[in-house]
Amino acid sequence: MRKLCPNLDREDGLETVLEVPIPEEIFSPTNKSPKISWQGMKSWMKSSNTEHSTVFGSKSAEIQLLLGVIGAPLIPITIPNNDHQLINRNIKDQPIEASMAKYIVKQYIAAVGGDTVLNSIDSMYAMGKVKMAASEFCTGEAKVNSPKRKMKNLKSLEKGEMGGFVLWQKRPELWCLELVVSGCKISAGSDGKVAWRQTPWHHSHASRGPPRPLRRLLQGLDPRSTANLFSNSVCIGEKPINDEDCFILKLEAEPSTLRARSSSNVEIIRHTVWGYFSQRRGLLVQLEDSHLLRIKTSGNDSIFWETTMESYIQDYRTIDGVNIAHSGRTSVSLVRFGESSETHSRTRMEEVWDIEEVDFNIKGLSMDCFLPPGDLKTEEEGGCGMVNNNTKAKLPFRILSSSKVRASKIAAIDVYDDDSESSSGSSTDQEL
Repeated sequence: MRKLCPNLDREDGLETVLEVPIPEEIFSPTNKSPKISWQGMKSWMKSSNTEHSTVFGSKSAEIQLLLGVIGAPLIPITIPNNDHQLINRNIKDQPIEASMAKYIVKQYIAAVGGDTVLNSIDSMYAMGKVKMAASEFCTGEAKVNSPKRKMKNLKSLEKGEMGGFVLWQKRPELWCLELVVSGCKISAGSDGKVAWRQTPWHHSHASRGPPRPLRRLLQGLDPRSTANLFSNSVCIGEKPINDEDCFILKLEAEPSTLRARSSSNVEIIRHTVWGYFSQRRGLLVQLEDSHLLRIKTSGNDSIFWETTMESYIQDYRTIDGVNIAHSGRTSVSLVRFGESSETHSRTRMEEVWDIEEVDFNIKGLSMDCFLPPGDLKTEEEGGCGMVNNNTKAKLPFRILSSSKVRASKIAAIDVYDDDSESSSGSSTDQEL
């Protein structure tokens, strides 16, 4: 990962520290001249503004979709900061499914380093690289042989959009992420009171409901939060993952949490999380979550969106006594249904990530590092939960173009987001 940008105007000038490191793959290996390599990087930084036609309308729209879905999704459940007190209760006092889950979590804690090591961690930092791609787009009826079904295979992951990220965390509810993909940057974070997101195509906006943890942290980077999250789960069975037998732990978001995240036009029907823990190693092998939301349109009509994410977690390495996953792969299925079968659609996306650096107990990491942007708009300020009444607003991607619902009736601008309800059509200059 490149962390410094040379001064292209003066050879003796000071180098600039990049806010987000850039993967080495961005630089052509045949370019011997640093100046030529960095000029290529400039082209990469501008690539998100190109308007090459894609199934989603343009390349910038495709990157917007990828970052909106995979960039910074949130877990639907607030993680208790209980330092495993719930886990250490007498498991015999619990139902058999809950007792088994607590026993599996205790084995996981031992596998990642133990209570003493995990409780000694006050903060953490991670830096890595990602590659994202929309791999498939399908419209029409769900039946494979249906003549009305249209499917298009898009680019492979090897030809996907590349980028890097930096992640800071002090507690499960205190985190900050900066992610740059093909020159397009997304920032997200939580100060313990509100979770927020900032993108080039939208104002800074807060998610509805209580602050929630970043899903990316639970993909093998934060074992203590993972243990606390699944401390209230139940064991529902076993399943082999990549030829490795695993226990399945399941969590359901509480109805009160779903209501807090919903609005008058967007209803979160369910959000479920599954963790697959290796029976042999005790480590988290796969993290899966699925949520279903309903968007009211006109009259009694509704559009349903179901998002399913599966993350395969690999390459555990010991850092300061803690077992941290250093690579993985996430597959996403985004399904729209409701109304007529012709408007049904399914989009598949993929991401691979590699962790380049991890460190713990960062000196000087204060609360100021997690403050939300100054232009953050909350629901009370009119920045969230509003329906866009601009009839000339555009649908963002061709994924929506088959719908007969006008933009003025779309309830959630970030309908692909985990926190889609947070910023519903709040800006008329948005492409919706």
